[in-house]
Formats: sequence, structure tokens, C-alpha cells
Amino acid sequence: MAKKTDKPEKAEAKGKAAEAAAPMPPDYRPRLYTDYLGKYRAELKAEMALGNVMQVPRLEKIVLNMGVGEGARDEKIIVMAEEDLAKIAGQKPRRNKSRIAVANFKLRKGMPVGSTVTLRGWRMYEFLERLINVAIPRIRDFRGLPPRSFDGHGNYSFGIREHIIFTEIEADSRPQTFGMDVTFVTSATGDDGCRRLLRKFGMPLRES
Repeated sequence: MAKKTDKPEKAEAKGKAAEAAAPMPPDYRPRLYTDYLGKYRAELKAEMALGNVMQVPRLEKIVLNMGVGEGARDEKIIVMAEEDLAKIAGQKPRRNKSRIAVANFKLRKGMPVGSTVTLRGWRMYEFLERLINVAIPRIRDFRGLPPRSFDGHGNYSFGIREHIIFTEIEADSRPQTFGMDVTFVTSATGDDGCRRLLRKFGMPLRES
């Protein structure tokens, strides 16, 4: 991922502009967003000994990426994956296509290989709450999320093997499951700030 070089003031302006792209419904504010503004932000400012509240790490976007694997050659599977990702995210995904040809995988340039959704603003916080409180507890033999999947620039990613952990998907109606990657992009400049922020939200990161 690209290294963050924005100053706190610029980053704050970018964050506000991003939220404006997905305006929050009138008289509605997601619980986790309210908790961040009213509690977590002040706690992080004190814990990290920051002089300016604008320096406190915040969640900027969540990126969901779903691959289709062998389904790249089957339009029905591609459409099914896109429909499921739309249900999970609450917005229409963007189809990803191969940039190169790989003969060993019978992959031609321009073939669909998956779908991506970028969540911001209130949709991002709604998804986060469903992920933490509903979807992750449904993972079989779950023992916590990997603690070292940070990229050094304030971002964290982890993989989900079966997308049917989301209650929006009716498992019995799906002939196959899809894996997906979830990436949290924050305004933190390093791993520590990102880790602290995610733990405030309740992300079940393993200690080691």
C-alpha cells in the first residue's frame, strides 16, 4: 500500500470529503462512530500523548475484495459473487479484470478475476459493527485475528475463507463459497496507532 505522507490537517480534510461522498441519513449516526467521537478519540489522544486531536488515528475506509478463482471463466459464478458482495457491503461492487495473461491458469488479459467494494462514512461503520459482532463470531474454530497483518503505514488486512459467515448470505442457496480480503485503511502513520484504534472498536486481535 502507498505510504501516507499527508499532514494531520490535510488528512482530516480528506476524511471529511470522503464521508461527504456517502452522506449519512438524517438523524442517524452509527454506534461505533458515536463511540469514536465521544470516547475512543479522547482515550487514544491521552494514551498516545498526542497534542492535537487531529493527530488521533481514525478509520478512513474499509476495502473488501472478493476473488472468484476458477469461476473467472463462468459468468454465472462471477455474477453470483458480485451479488453476494453487494449484499454484504450494502453497495454495488466494482468488477476487477486481469491486467495480464497467465497461460498456466488459462487466464487471458481482461478476464474478470473478482470484485471490490470501498466503504466510507456511515456504511463503513455499519459494516464494521456487523463484522465484529455478527460475522467474525461465526468463523469456525476462531482464535483471534492475526496480530502481525499490519503494513507499517497504518493499515491492517486479514482474509476470510468463507463469505457465508455474513448473515446476509443464505448458505443453503449457494453452490460454492468465496474467500475475501478485508483491509482497514486508517490515518495512523504506523502499526501501533492502527492497532490501538482497531482494538478500541473491538477487533479481536490475537496478542501474539
